[in-house]
Amino acid sequence: MKSLHLKDQFNQIKKATCLGITFLGLAFQANAQEVKVTKAHFGLIYPLSTNGTHAPLDTNNLSIHLLAGVSSVEKGFSYAGLSNVVRNESHGVQIAGFSNHIGKQANGALFAGFLNTYRSAKGSQFAGFANLAQKDVEGAQFAGFLNTTGGEMKGVQFAGFANVARNIKGTQFAGFSNIAKDISASQFAGFMNVAKDVNGSQFAGFINVAKKVKGAQVAGFINIAETSDSPIGIINIIKNGEKSIAATIDESQTSMLTFRSGGKNMYGIIGVGYNFKNKDEVYAFEAGLGAHFFKSKYFRLNMELTQTILESFEKGEYFKGTFRLLPAVKVAPWLEIFGGPSINFVSTNTVEGKALHPESDDLVIRTWNRKHSDFKQSLHVGYQAGLQFVF
Repeated sequence: MKSLHLKDQFNQIKKATCLGITFLGLAFQANAQEVKVTKAHFGLIYPLSTNGTHAPLDTNNLSIHLLAGVSSVEKGFSYAGLSNVVRNESHGVQIAGFSNHIGKQANGALFAGFLNTYRSAKGSQFAGFANLAQKDVEGAQFAGFLNTTGGEMKGVQFAGFANVARNIKGTQFAGFSNIAKDISASQFAGFMNVAKDVNGSQFAGFINVAKKVKGAQVAGFINIAETSDSPIGIINIIKNGEKSIAATIDESQTSMLTFRSGGKNMYGIIGVGYNFKNKDEVYAFEAGLGAHFFKSKYFRLNMELTQTILESFEKGEYFKGTFRLLPAVKVAPWLEIFGGPSINFVSTNTVEGKALHPESDDLVIRTWNRKHSDFKQSLHVGYQAGLQFVF
């Protein structure tokens, strides 16, 4: 009885061993199928294709599907009227009417009418709406709306609306905004750029935000940074920069209260004021840019380019563009006195505006009367002087 029992146990072990060998053989067979010899793949939609239900395990040199194709690896050209789905890598060109989805790395070019998604890429991706990468991209992303890179971007991003990248060694171009952590080139956006460290420049229609900028910040209105030596914007909030409030008066008896802000080299100007010579057009507004030269402990030369408007908020316009040189002397660490000559170009169609700079004035260099218009233009020499509180 005991020997019979041992025999039964031996038979059970034998059966289990045979079953294990069978499963192991099937596993090896599955692996062999996973790396199957490449071939052409044609179809309508999975599994209605030449590869049938085995399509997700196959590697192809050529794939053409009327609607959608599925494969393990693509090593050449693939086309789908709707979508290409590649579980692993793609090599070559993938074109889809709607979307391409690459499970691992896309090597080559992706063209989709709406969306490309992939883990990483080496090449170029073109999408009508968005390119979405989980990790690194080396090449270029072109999208009608959005590009995202979860890792490092080595190349260029172009998007109709926004680009988002962790680190980028290249350039971002967006119709609305660019967002990156560290960037080693430049950002160009229609509205806003946001970055941590910029080893290059930022150009935005409205606002730039960064921590450290080693190039220029150029914005239509405001720049914000901890360190930025050359911000070019109307308002510049720079932590290691300079801000000041100044009271000034010029040759036309326009008195201004202005806010100047910027970095070590460049600054912006914005101000409001009052003209004491006019009766109606008395409200003054000014905006411009400036730069510091020949800086020392007690002296520097400021060069400014500004645009001034006088308004009565009724009919008539007065515009004055000014270029001025303002030597400045520091009488205290927080107080500066400045004043100097200016060249001014005026365009106005109001009685009071024309009276501010008559042809008989010795400061007027030349005047013009615009044909078929009541606007008068003049070029004249002027001055500005002021007192500035620095903080």
